[in-house]
Amino acid sequence: MKLASLFSGGKDSTYSIFLAQKQGHEIKCLLSVFPKSDESHLLHHPNLQWTHLQSQSMQIPQLIIKSNSDEPDNEINLLEKILIQSMDEYQIEGLVHGGIQSQFQKEKFENLCDKLNLKSIAPLWNRKPLEYMNELISSNFVFIITSVSSGGLDDSWLGKIITKNDVINLYTLSQKFGFNLNFEGGEAETFVLDCPLFSHAIKIIQGKKIWDGYRGRFEIVDARLNYNA
Repeated sequence: MKLASLFSGGKDSTYSIFLAQKQGHEIKCLLSVFPKSDESHLLHHPNLQWTHLQSQSMQIPQLIIKSNSDEPDNEINLLEKILIQSMDEYQIEGLVHGGIQSQFQKEKFENLCDKLNLKSIAPLWNRKPLEYMNELISSNFVFIITSVSSGGLDDSWLGKIITKNDVINLYTLSQKFGFNLNFEGGEAETFVLDCPLFSHAIKIIQGKKIWDGYRGRFEIVDARLNYNA
């Protein structure tokens, strides 16, 4: 099936592409809706401006639209607009997204796809968090944490590439502080630097941490594809 991917550059949207391709689907384009701010309950926010490097590395074209409101209905309307564009330009038959446990997100996407006569595909739905995080690492997904907003997650995690040992530490912290290990609730956000889908890894040239004592983010200031690796 020809699919569009709702793409944020994070682990979930990227891994859902990986799984969809393994299932025999063809990803025709990436759809990125840039939210107005990090208050969005529907969309991923940090470092979206660098997803063009991921698009280049995967050799999948990207369609971008920017939101001027954090209201979910406004974001869904923009997603509808960009989906219709992808239907016209790439003849897509469905939408793949990285939802895992958010019934709110799942229903929004399914209702929109039903309206447009598209198939909604969520390869990660109901995955067990620890199993999923370990599977990411074993599948050679290299990703960093780009924001934290939960007790137990301090600024030492910002910009950090997550390893198997980090998954163990995150699991321990998630049990102690009660956050979701796969960050489905927005406890943290991620950005993929390399994976089997990429022809070239992304190299961060410069980044900066912003921390207010409880929550913070890692902003990529400069990055490029690493053609020398």
